[in-house]
Amino acid sequence: MTNETIFRPTVVRTNRGLSIAGTRITLYQIMDYIKANESPEVIRDHFRLTIKQTEDVLDYIKAHYDEVEKEYLRIVAQAEENRRYWEERNKERFAEIAKLPRKPEHEAVWAKLDQWKAKLAQNECYTD
Repeated sequence: MTNETIFRPTVVRTNRGLSIAGTRITLYQIMDYIKANESPEVIRDHFRLTIKQTEDVLDYIKAHYDEVEKEYLRIVAQAEENRRYWEERNKERFAEIAKLPRKPEHEAVWAKLDQWKAKLAQNECYTD
């Protein structure tokens, strides 16, 4: 019997790209937080990672920054392209929905929303 330790990397490449092993979290999601100058603790807490996972991911990004940055920028551009596509595709439908008459059972909610819109237009505070 041998005392072999099986090494399992924290960062793996999946069909989603660089990811944290055993999760659906991509390094591109982590990069959003790095770009926002968030601390490792915030990243760890938000994604519910262990200290080791957080350290391993941040070390990997630091060691392979150019590669990760290149993929991250490609993913961000693709996401923006998808957003623009769906926004354009749904523009007409959203306009149709906006033209629909308000339902009588929602009048109280619409009245309150209209009041808030009027307050915001006058640059008033957010108070009830």
